[in-house]
Amino acid sequence: MNSDYLAIIDRFTSLNILVIGDAMLDVYLDGSANRICREAPVPIVDIKDIKAVPGGAANTAVNLAQLGAQVDYISVVGCDHEAGMLKDALISHGLDISSILCDHARRTITKQRVTAGSQLLVRFDTGTTEAICESHEARIIGILKEKFHEVDAVVISDYGYGIMTDNVIGILGVLQHEKENVVVIDAKSLDKYRRVGATAAKPNYQELVTLLAITEPATGGHRSEQIKSYGQRLLEKTGTRYVAATMDIEGALLFQHGREPYRTFSKPVENSKAAGAGDTYTSALTLALASGASIETAGEIAKCAAAVILQKSGTATCTQNELNQYFGSGSKYVQDWQELKSQIDTFRREGKRIVFTNGCFDLLHSGHVAYLEQAADLGDVLVLALNADASIKRLKGENRPINNLHERIRVLSGLESVALVTSFDEDTPIRL
Repeated sequence: MNSDYLAIIDRFTSLNILVIGDAMLDVYLDGSANRICREAPVPIVDIKDIKAVPGGAANTAVNLAQLGAQVDYISVVGCDHEAGMLKDALISHGLDISSILCDHARRTITKQRVTAGSQLLVRFDTGTTEAICESHEARIIGILKEKFHEVDAVVISDYGYGIMTDNVIGILGVLQHEKENVVVIDAKSLDKYRRVGATAAKPNYQELVTLLAITEPATGGHRSEQIKSYGQRLLEKTGTRYVAATMDIEGALLFQHGREPYRTFSKPVENSKAAGAGDTYTSALTLALASGASIETAGEIAKCAAAVILQKSGTATCTQNELNQYFGSGSKYVQDWQELKSQIDTFRREGKRIVFTNGCFDLLHSGHVAYLEQAADLGDVLVLALNADASIKRLKGENRPINNLHERIRVLSGLESVALVTSFDEDTPIRL
């Protein structure tokens, strides 16, 4: 079965995708808080690291590119410093920014998060959220008319921040009815897109509650049962062929006309610093559908792409290599130490320098990734030894690990810096 998924993922590189939606800049200010402010009883955060990454629809565009597709991205930003940072970040991911329009009257939407250790303390949001002006609306409509039928799929990422006006949505419907394309919608207000005739919609649980006017939202663990009975109504309200209703730790329900809903399951991950998993899900779902996959197969692939994100930190992306490794990660993992020694001996005979490191790597974050990249730079072959689940439990407590050994192997095997992965049951890797 995994070979079928890998074959679909391999097709991603042949696809051209058009993304339209609200561009944002996500800024992460990470530090430590060891003092209390004299002016008010609030912590003083000593900032150690600042990271700025594309967010919102821009994160969707980056995810699509990281998964292997060629991406055209349409949006409107301000003519400010934040817009420059966002464009630089998009260029660094290989995106063409020629369809990102600048408006002197707008401020680029920026979301700044302040964290101390693993604790998110506060988020500041700035930027223009009103509808774009008529001139920029006309330019966007012109770009849509030019590119809509030249691409393999279109992703609409609408956060309600003014890009997707009624006229823009209207022209999408006209173009879709002229010649049907794969169109996937991720929007806060899905009912506005009913007449577009899109392929799929991806609401999360809160968006489902709003769309269906549910007066008594279900508690955690009971959401899938509540939503299951609304399948046909969701398809009617969205006007789509499929609805992928995501519900966090309860997975997703995939609805289509005339069939029982198909459910995918996800593993709970306690990581308050993870963001953007919904964008990743939408991206992988779109690419799978555009590659000819069924909605069930597309949902499974999208679920696994989101799982990769949830084991990272901040607004992150899933690469095609990481997704491939998630489905077929066995090639890097060597459980038998004698087999590991044999492979290392072969590398040494070839004159290669071996680098060894170890750790739990339970919740993978950017610091882990940078550390492994630096370790790999010290030689030719990086061997990573992971603490087994029992070892982590002894070291970190009964509630750890959050991600079992199999999940950690899958994610870490996807990193290009890591050549071989093994594991050990002891508290330290000395015997290894």
